[in-house]
Amino acid sequence: MHLLNRPLATALCSAVALCAALTGCSPQPEEKASGKDGTATSCTPGGLATKVPGKLTVGTDRPAYAPWFADDDPSNGKGFESAVAYAVAKRLGYDRDDVVWQNVPFNSSFAPGAKKFDFDINQVSISEARKKAVAFSSGYYDVRQAVVALKSSKAAKARSLAGLKDLKLGAQVGTTSLDVINDLVEPTQRPAVYQRNDFAKSALKNGQVDAIVVDLPTAFYITGAEVPEAKVVGQFPTSRRNTERFGLVLDRDSGLTSCVSAAVDALRETGTLATLEKKWLSEAVDAPVLT
Repeated sequence: MHLLNRPLATALCSAVALCAALTGCSPQPEEKASGKDGTATSCTPGGLATKVPGKLTVGTDRPAYAPWFADDDPSNGKGFESAVAYAVAKRLGYDRDDVVWQNVPFNSSFAPGAKKFDFDINQVSISEARKKAVAFSSGYYDVRQAVVALKSSKAAKARSLAGLKDLKLGAQVGTTSLDVINDLVEPTQRPAVYQRNDFAKSALKNGQVDAIVVDLPTAFYITGAEVPEAKVVGQFPTSRRNTERFGLVLDRDSGLTSCVSAAVDALRETGTLATLEKKWLSEAVDAPVLT
């Protein structure tokens, strides 16, 4: 359903008021979101101006890696981002059968140009540079830092910050990962510093460090695709310092952006995002929050 123009909306409001006065009927409230100009936008459940009327088209890349997705099948509702996509769809008024998944290469999702999806979900970080080409929803995930160690090492058994304190840790220079080591862990040994994560990863494989600290998405990729003999030991609490957030990607001029953001905000406020994060990014992969 396309948004109504102001004269028609005014006429309908008068009709609704007359209906209420004569019959006692009362309309169901609709969610409202603020558009780019600050005016209220109606987010009619299931009636948005989507690419395919009555359907919600969601894009993501292939292969779809765990734990963001499961079994390389975004449509099964398993994995953090699949679950988030369906939760957003539900808030927007679309049942699971109304969600259509589309294969969209990662770099294409935020490249300039018209999009064939209503929104894309694929661990895309919100940035000012990318906002020049696409629109983003509110952030649905605050990226955490994580510890990666070889499964056979003593570091793999750490379950708290204290368990990391006497280890030789490594991280890329100038990153939040290194900040976490110095400010949160405060190790007894000076951390090893590398120009690139690839060098830190090699040091881990060669036994030059006990563990490395990287952002959680990178940790999942390292252990799932690059160093299968390693594991994600745990993750650190979210920090307000230099917080990186993932957002849903929309066409730069999409009329859905405010409604999608309102849905994400509601999921955060109700605790749904936190529940899904715990289920799929902590418990499912045995990556506890280290305190």
